[in-house]
Order: sequence, then structure tokens, then C-alpha cells
Amino acid sequence: MARVLARTCVDAVQAVGGFAGGIYLRSGVEGLLLLAVVSGLPGRLFRPWWRMQVNRPYPVAEAFRSGQSVHLPDAEVAMRRFPQLMAGLPFPFGSFYEPVMAGPERFGVLFVLRPATPGVPVDAADRELLRSAADGLAGELAALTGAGEAVSWTGDPVGVPPPDTAQGAREAVERLALALLSVDRGGRIRYVNRAAAALLGMDAPELRGRMLWQAVPWLGQPAYEDHFRGAFMSGEPVRFPARLGRQPDAGWVAVELYPGPDGVTVTIGTAEPPGCAPETGAPSRAGPGSPADRASALYRPVALAIALTEAVTARQVSAVVTQELLPAFGGRQLAIYLLNERHLHLAWETGFPQGFLDRFDGVGLDVRLPGVETLTSGRPMFFESMEHLAKAYPGIPLDAHVGARAFLPLIASGRPVGSCILGFDAPRGFSPEERTVLTALAGLIAQALERAQRYDTEAALARGLQAALLPHRLPVRGNVETVGRYLPGTQGMDVGGDWYDVVETGDGLLALVIGDVQGHGVAAAATMGQLRSAVRAFTLGGSAPEQVVAGTNRLLIGLDPGQFASCCYVLLDPVSGRARAVRAGHPQPLLRHADGRAEVLDLPGGVVLGIDPAATYPVTDLRLAPGSVLALYTDGLVEQAGEDIDLGVERLRAALAAARPAPLTETADRLIGGAGDSADRPDDIALLLASRTGGRGAAQT
Repeated sequence: MARVLARTCVDAVQAVGGFAGGIYLRSGVEGLLLLAVVSGLPGRLFRPWWRMQVNRPYPVAEAFRSGQSVHLPDAEVAMRRFPQLMAGLPFPFGSFYEPVMAGPERFGVLFVLRPATPGVPVDAADRELLRSAADGLAGELAALTGAGEAVSWTGDPVGVPPPDTAQGAREAVERLALALLSVDRGGRIRYVNRAAAALLGMDAPELRGRMLWQAVPWLGQPAYEDHFRGAFMSGEPVRFPARLGRQPDAGWVAVELYPGPDGVTVTIGTAEPPGCAPETGAPSRAGPGSPADRASALYRPVALAIALTEAVTARQVSAVVTQELLPAFGGRQLAIYLLNERHLHLAWETGFPQGFLDRFDGVGLDVRLPGVETLTSGRPMFFESMEHLAKAYPGIPLDAHVGARAFLPLIASGRPVGSCILGFDAPRGFSPEERTVLTALAGLIAQALERAQRYDTEAALARGLQAALLPHRLPVRGNVETVGRYLPGTQGMDVGGDWYDVVETGDGLLALVIGDVQGHGVAAAATMGQLRSAVRAFTLGGSAPEQVVAGTNRLLIGLDPGQFASCCYVLLDPVSGRARAVRAGHPQPLLRHADGRAEVLDLPGGVVLGIDPAATYPVTDLRLAPGSVLALYTDGLVEQAGEDIDLGVERLRAALAAARPAPLTETADRLIGGAGDSADRPDDIALLLASRTGGRGAAQT
């Protein structure tokens, strides 16, 4: 499959005059695309974009979601439509994205990058070429699927090496005193002159064929990655100062990048320290770093800020910081402590030795630790090595790393929120720009965490409300056994409006009820509680099934919560097994017969509750024979993104048919088990099973 992807990628790039391209494929995780192949760009420079959630505001995600082409001829159009893309890649380039689809099946997205054409839209010929390339790839992938091969991606992207276009006759370049390297569009060194080999302390044959950032590791610092991205994507020369090594006292050199269709020429010359006047070595008024340095410092907060707006919970905020902040500065470790009752509690960590940070969890604000003092003083603290940290705080426990540390106060609108610790594998300095940017980012993180804490508080309230409203115990009746299950969603507020209930009537009947209020959060849970109470009241008042549902519909419209709900109501006689069922916009129930056959019941139904006050709801007569099982469920159990719900219903029907008839609790656990294992479940799930036992039954929740 990788060969098919690589061939399509290279052909598409060449067909429309591009300089780079790649293909994203679906992964084994629902809603996640992975970059499978990339050509014309060094993969390591674009690691933050290797993974793409289909719900993110990026052109790749939109092309996959919508099934429509996305054409961005220049930076202005891209900034207008996809500001988050341009916040992370603020360079002038054009880009085109084609969904790879075969009928309803979506495999991924083909993209091509080429020089920007401001004011000139993509012409029809190029659109057709890209569409044809994507359709051809979709056909080949569909054939692989038909042959039983899984079409998905699980690993890192494969780099498609560009052809070696190195020329002979390099004598003139060899005579230069200026260090010069030629790098292909994959980032691999193709040529090194004698001056560069001498500067880097390696022979030319030893350097050729290696990735630039492996051969010259001090050029691989995250502070310089933006410059290389700019050269590879914009096609314009880039100049910036760099330290000749990773040590804080290393000398400075001037690096210049000259990109072309086949690669980038890199020159390295002498330079004064940035921010110093060339004649005197005194600090200059212009400030340190090149204009590109300052532009980089400006867009990093924008990129992180946009990503933080999509983070809802404290855990999601911490994950965004891990994904966006650490790669930008080359960090390997992150810890976030949150303030609660004058103590700092560890909320998130990554990269530290297991258990190392436990000793700092819960420390008071009177303890002399950098993570405490950065918050109490409001000043960020930077240590270029662990040796410097140990000198400033004698006796402080240290892990095995020897790198730098940054301690940032998390303060939102003057209110202390916590502390953030960044760790680096190697000693390093922090330029004034980096200190300013990190301090600004800490403020953004603090605001996001404060917002998330309020959200988490509301979520806890919603969870408590829903737990109180769902039945803790179902009634025990002879001849019928009932089992209920509920799983909250794992995205956003974590609670919604799904509910189930079993109501005993005064004449010995049982009402089996399941429903789903649209939306999530406190409002949905509150509406669910009102509807559950209404159904119980109408049932206990002796209303017929169609009257129960119609009355609940009118009540919901009268409450006017701006929400609607689906519902399925079955009134069962436990002795005879006769039942009367009503459905309001809800998924069809399932019935497993005593012989193991399972079917989807075809109940005619009315519209969802909360729409039409005059709606009527037809009644269907059923009979549950001894040994049969009736399954009522909400759509969260059978829905998957990008898939027809009927496929999910069929999976559930097959699972019910394959389940053992008893115990019923085991059947319920089996039906809901697969969904419970999902870490990325967007909707709630409710399940209610009722089995005719023919004798004394037990009800469990």
C-alpha cells in the first residue's frame, strides 16, 4: 500500500507544478487521520501536523468531513478560511486538498503544496488533475479493501525521497571560504563543500546522505525550525543567526537558506551575537534576533491560543499544551500544578520519571520550591541547566535529566491558578524573545485552565444531577427480569439526556421506557429529569401508551427548553407477555426470540418530542414469549461517525442473537462492552433489557 500512496503523491505533485505533497489516511482511532506519506518536505519539521482530528478547523479535516475539494491559492485565502493553519505555518504558499473516496467509503485526503498565486484561482485543468489522482488512488485502495487488506495507517509518515539532482563541476564552490551545503527537499544532505566540512568537523562523505538536523544537531533546535519551514514552503530566502552549538557560551553564525524546486542551499558564515551593534558589540535598539525570530515569536501565541479555545476540560487544555507548546520549544517534559486551598496539586505530567513528581504533589505555598515561588512572586524562572537549578535551590530533588528548566506562573486576570514546568533534555539558553513568548503563553494557559475548572465544576454538577435522576433500582416482578445500563460520553461535558426507566402501574403492568434528550450538560440532564417524571406521572395516572407519549410531547413544548427528545415506550403484561409499544423518533427496538433469532422490530412512530403539539403516536401490539428478550437502547450504542446507523443496528442485533439468554446482566454487559472500551465516545449510551422468564424475575441496574 505504501508504494501506491507514494506513487500517487509524487505524480500529483508533478502534475500541478507543486513542490511538496502528501496523503493522510484514516487510522484505527475513530475520527483521527494520520499522515501516511510526504514528499518534498522534511517530515520531522512538520511533526505537529502528523495527526489530524477530523473535527479540527484545518483544510485536511474539512476535505475529509465534507467530501469536497479545498483549494487555497494563497496565504490570504488560507488565513480567511483557516486561521489556525496559517497561525502555525505563516508562509506564502498555495495548497490543495482532495478527499480520497470510493462511493460512501472515505479513505483519507491527498494534498499538494505549490507556490502561491495571489489573486489567481486554481484553474479547471489543475482541479481535474487533482481530482483524477484522488479518484485513481481511491479505486486502488477500494481494491485492496475488497481483497481483505485493511486500508488504514498506524505508524509515522513515510518520506518519499526526491530524485538526486546534484550536478558535477563544483570546483568554484569548493574554492569558497563560506561554508555551503546542499539539502534535498526531504532534508537530506547531498553536497558539502570543504569549508562546511571543516566547520562541522566531519568529512564530506560522512555528511552526505544524512539528514541535516542529525548531522548538524545544533541546527535542529526548535527555535530554528520555523525558518526551515519557511524556506521549504515559501520558496523565499531566509536568514537568521544561530549558535554554533548548544551551549550558552557557544559562538554565533549567520545561516542563510536559499530554496529551489529541488532543495535548499544552506550557507553558514560568521556573525555578531544577535541584538548587538556590529561595530561595538553593544546591545542594539532593534532588540535581539532577526525579523523572522520576532515573527515566529508573534505567531506561536496565536497558534496556541486558537488551539486552547477548542479545549474544554482541564485535561484537554493540558493535552493541547503538550501537543502545541512542547514541540515549539523542543521541550520533553511538562508538569502542570493547580492551586487549591493554598496548596499546589499535580494535574498533568508527561516525560518525567514515573513517580518523581509525587513528592511535590500537595505542597503548600510556604515551601521554597521554584514551582511555588514562580506563582507567589508572579515571575517566570529560567535555569539553563540542572546544575544552575541545584545551585539556586540546594538540596532540591533532581531527576536523571541534565537539561534546562523553565518555571512559569499560571495567573489569569490577576488570580493565581497554578504553575507550569517545562523540562529540556539538554542545557540551553533562553533568549529574551523566548522568555517573553513563554510568559505570554503561560497567561493564555492560565486563562484556559481557569475556564476549564469552571467547566469541570459544571460537569460534576451535571453528572451528579443525572446520577440522581436515573433509577438506582428497577422494580422486581414475577415473569419478567429487567436490566439497565448507562454510559456517559467521553467528550465534552460527559453527560447528556439519555435515560431509561421501569414503572409499575396499579393494575400489575410494567412500563418500559427509554429516551434521549438532544444535547449535553446540565440543561439536557435537567430536561431529562422533567421528561422522566412526566412519563411516570402519566403512566401512574392510567393513561394509555399513546396518551403517555403525546402528553409528554405537549409538556416538553410547554416547558420550551429549546430542546427535543426521542422516546420508546412499551407497556408490558408480565403474565401474558402481551405488550403495546409507542415510538417517538427513537431507534427501533430489538427482540431476541427463545430460539436465538434476533430481529429489528418495525414499529411505526411519530415525530420526536418537542416539535409538534398536535403530533399523534401509533400503537403496535407485541407479544414477548417466555425466553425472549426485548432490547431498548439509545443511538449512542449504534452510531459511529461517517457510518450509516443501520450498520450499527445490525451489529447490535447480531450481538444480541449471539449472546447467552441468561444471565441477563451478562447479556447487557456484552452488548454495551465494546462501546465502554472507547476512549473517544461522543454520545451517551442507555440500554434497557427485559426478558420473559416464565417465573419469578429479578431486576437489576
